[in-house]
Amino acid sequence: MDILEKLFGSSAKVRIMRLFLFNPATPYSMSDISKRTQVSGAKVRRYLSLLAKTGMIHPKSFLKEKILKGKKRKTKKVWTRGWVLDTKFPYLAPLQSFLIDIAPLTRDDILKKFQRVGRLKLVILSGVFIHDLESRVDVLVVGDHIKKGVLENIIKSFEAEIGRELKYAAFETSDFKYRLGVYDKLLRDILDYKHNTILDRLGMEQEKHF
Repeated sequence: MDILEKLFGSSAKVRIMRLFLFNPATPYSMSDISKRTQVSGAKVRRYLSLLAKTGMIHPKSFLKEKILKGKKRKTKKVWTRGWVLDTKFPYLAPLQSFLIDIAPLTRDDILKKFQRVGRLKLVILSGVFIHDLESRVDVLVVGDHIKKGVLENIIKSFEAEIGRELKYAAFETSDFKYRLGVYDKLLRDILDYKHNTILDRLGMEQEKHF
């Protein structure tokens, strides 16, 4: 993110740009943007104003589900003021390509954060990390005593950096080996296609499962 921060002036601004660029049809309220990007409301307001002046985004009212107060969880749809990407923005395609090509997270960044998840044995990146937005899984994690709550929070922090929701799968080592042995379809859809292995303590490369 250091290069992008120098080019665009702020990592927070880059997060907001990524959110719109990689979710072109989705309108977001200010609270949605703040939550998804993990950027404070004041900064969101300032950068939305700047991006609107460039013509990259424009205001759009949309129906959003609101949770009603009460003992029973009820919702209703209310009109909400938000923002959406302007698909006619002249620099849309070059910006998307540029921000995809420059990854906001390095291998070391990812492994450092994953250290808190458990005793990791295998970490594979696919999907958005290799420019394949149709992949079933973006992140595969295998290890022992995996802390799912910690993993979910880390994935959310990655989503804030990248600008997209991530699809991930996590398995205990014994479960992974069993699924591998019975040619589990999800694993085959990951392992038999292009992917990036950033941690391998199971000897997967030597066993030529890839």
